[in-house]
Amino acid sequence: MRPAILIHGPTASGKTKLAIALARRLDGEVINADAMQVYGDLDILTARPDADEKAAVPHHMFGHVDAATRYSAGAWSKEAGARIAELRGQDKVPIVVGGTGLYLMSLTDGLSEIPPIPEAARREARARVAQDQAAAYADLLANDPAAKDRVDPQDKQRTARALEVLIATGRPISSFHGEQAPVLEPGSWVGVALTPPREDLYVRIEDRVDKMMKQGALDEAKRLWQRQLDTELPAMRAHGMPGFADHFAGRASLAEAIERCKRDTRRYAKRQMTWIAHQFTLWPRVPSQALEVRARVIADMHAEAQNRVD
Repeated sequence: MRPAILIHGPTASGKTKLAIALARRLDGEVINADAMQVYGDLDILTARPDADEKAAVPHHMFGHVDAATRYSAGAWSKEAGARIAELRGQDKVPIVVGGTGLYLMSLTDGLSEIPPIPEAARREARARVAQDQAAAYADLLANDPAAKDRVDPQDKQRTARALEVLIATGRPISSFHGEQAPVLEPGSWVGVALTPPREDLYVRIEDRVDKMMKQGALDEAKRLWQRQLDTELPAMRAHGMPGFADHFAGRASLAEAIERCKRDTRRYAKRQMTWIAHQFTLWPRVPSQALEVRARVIADMHAEAQNRVD
């Protein structure tokens, strides 16, 4: 059995190129662990691997979900577990890469499915957030202090989701994590976290958004907006979509929408770094931004893990 490699890191930290470099070096294949890159309607806006990158090594679970679907961590964990087992059966190294920490934790710590939420609880949570978002967020933190690291105070959808679980079950959403056995057994995986300097990360985010605009992000966003999907769907909350939707509806200028995209992505990167600091305390950090250094360090860690398995 060849240990799986799990790579976590904030958006724009260079995960895609690193995963490809490792796959080439170790005869591996890449599995997506980004909650937005699963959606087929969002190619440019989510910075999904392009055609050349996907042709370099096999990629799995990218763009295979329709935007009208409310995809979940539980569904991802089942799919990813099956794909990892399949690759191991072929003597390939599974390289699981993405910025969604909950996805990766579902593999290593386990994840229990949250019971179905009654519509009444869902409506109550949304009404409380709509009436007074700050008060709703404060109520959430009073019952679930761990939400401070997972839910942005300005994120209405995540605040409502956490509240509806609390209302329906009487338990914070974080308490459901880890109730089931992990997909990956200890010793069968190597996990690393990319931690580039925040200032460099923000510059890369600015450049990435500018590049996306040149690649046709606005047209992509408009095609999705024209589907008239529920704005609470995950795909409709991808970085850039809320601002671009306001622009298409005449509520914001294009410049304002672009700046909002950059701002929201910076904030998300900051939350990801906080998540890594608090939830991935035992994962080795790789602060270097040099591709060769990153690949060599992780390849050496993988070799050590392989020796322990053998």
